[in-house]
Amino acid sequence: MNIIYNETKKDLPVEQLCHLFNVVGWGSSRETTPKDWLENFNRVFITSTLVVSAWENERLVGAVRVLSDKFFRSIIYDLVIDPEYQNKGIGRELVKRCIAHYPNSEWSLETTEKNIGFYEKIGFKRSKGVHFRIPGKYQPE
Repeated sequence: MNIIYNETKKDLPVEQLCHLFNVVGWGSSRETTPKDWLENFNRVFITSTLVVSAWENERLVGAVRVLSDKFFRSIIYDLVIDPEYQNKGIGRELVKRCIAHYPNSEWSLETTEKNIGFYEKIGFKRSKGVHFRIPGKYQPE
């Protein structure tokens, strides 16, 4: 396995990106996915502050995107690794590369109970703050 990391390409191939989200259970089948969602799927990556992707040959096997002011605060969104490539250090490496871009920034993220252990192992601590949200068009309540 020879994984190549890319820290400059934001315009990831939509089909491969959608596949990644689908295989981890974050997407839906092509038949049930709204057309505008598919057409704009990689826009959130293109407009993010930083995108780091992991590739084996021409296959996208992992990606993460960051929104940041590049100084005080940085937020990790959508760290996604193909299940065939999980538990091989790719997620850790993607996060490490993100933090290296803005090393003095406060880093935060939102995750599920299932993934808490991963983030704790790489240095994240649970926040004592309160999290509020207004769900968007594509997020469940």
